Amino acid sequence: MSLLKTIETDPSFAPKESGPLPERLISGDPTYKTWAQDTAREGTINTGVWEATPGETRSVKGEICHILSGVVELTPEGGEPVIYKAGDSFVMKPGYVGVWKTIETVRKIYLTVS
Repeated sequence: MSLLKTIETDPSFAPKESGPLPERLISGDPTYKTWAQDTAREGTINTGVWEATPGETRSVKGEICHILSGVVELTPEGGEPVIYKAGDSFVMKPGYVGVWKTIETVRKIYLTVS
């Protein structure tokens, strides 16, 4: 098994399509596409590409993200909004709670650890 994995930013396989959990939806009608590309440590580490259409949801997980396209605004609970756009990278540390607002359809590379 190789310990090196290239993440395809424009995957050639069909994504899993979904939407936000009803209890996390704040506004809009966002749809999600997920191209899961790797899992490790018995499913606790996951990487791939994720895309979302405009909308606003509660975000409650730790994640490393690199924005490939689009614009999002993240507002940590009790904090000020921060805008991220194509080329930006950020970390939502474990325990992060806040609002994820997709302003323009966003595509990102993600890495989650659970």
